[in-house]
This record gives sequence, C-alpha cells and structure tokens, in this order.
Amino acid sequence: MTTTGEDEVQGDVRLRPPRNELDGRAVGWWRTQLLITTAVPVVILGVLGALIAPARFWLLLPAAVLAAVGLACTAFLPRWWYRVHRWEVTDDAVYVRTGALWQEWRIAPMSRIQTVDTVRGPLEQAFRLATVTVTTASSRGAIRIEGLDHELAAELAERLTLITGDTPGDAT
Repeated sequence: MTTTGEDEVQGDVRLRPPRNELDGRAVGWWRTQLLITTAVPVVILGVLGALIAPARFWLLLPAAVLAAVGLACTAFLPRWWYRVHRWEVTDDAVYVRTGALWQEWRIAPMSRIQTVDTVRGPLEQAFRLATVTVTTASSRGAIRIEGLDHELAAELAERLTLITGDTPGDAT
C-alpha cells in the first residue's frame, strides 16, 4: 500500500512519507564507514603484494580495483542515502523510510513498541550522532533511525518512552 503525501487521520496510521531528514553529519559518518571498509582490504592486499613478488600483480590489481570502486562509492552513495532516508514520530506511530534502490517504508504503531534504545558507536560519537532503535512485536525486527544528532536522539527516545507508556497495548 502506498500513499503520497496523505496526512494521518486521528487514530489512523497510514503509509506516507516521513517528514524529517537525518542530521547532515550522517553523510560524513557514512563516508568514513565506507573509507574504512575499503581501506582495510586495500591495505592488506597492498602489503601482501609488496611482500610476495610472484603474486604482486594478482594482489595489487584487485587492490587498485577495490580502491577505485570504494572511492567512487564513498563519493556518491552517502549523499544519495541522505536524500532518501527519512523519519518521523507522531503520537500514533514511528515512520521510517530507508534504502536507495530498494526503498523500505516501515511504520511502528505506538501500541506495538516494546523497547526504545539509543546507541552511539565510536564513529557516531566522533560525529556527535546516535541511532535510535525501536523494537516492536513485528517479525521484520526493529526499526532503526540512524544519523540523528545525539541530543535529538536522547530526546526522541525519552519522548517515545513517554508516549508508549501512555498508549494502551494492541490486543491483536
């Protein structure tokens, strides 16, 4: 079911585009993750290529290809992800849209939320970002809102906790 721009009706949760963007620092955070993910195998292949003369070509060629692909991905993907990822919290539900080629839109009604967690890994801390994880009774797993300012994430987790505490459980 897809709707375009429809606002939710009081007490009715509908699939619609979430309104909020992630923090702009998420682009740098994603770029750093991609650079690290690329650099580790490139460095390993480069060192091995320098040390093992008979296999030098077969080690340095994939290192160069991997470096080129990794740098291209680092340059373009984070901006694309930033344009696509959206989130919103209302009194009725949590809305999240993620994905670049295969977009996933998820809604978690407040009555289905079981726990709310805030996580800050080392890179997220360096960029002053955090991830809010909303665990529901869904078989699809938790909803993650990544790339939030760490103070906003703390406020959001507190707000979700208050709203879900005041929301009666869903009997279904």
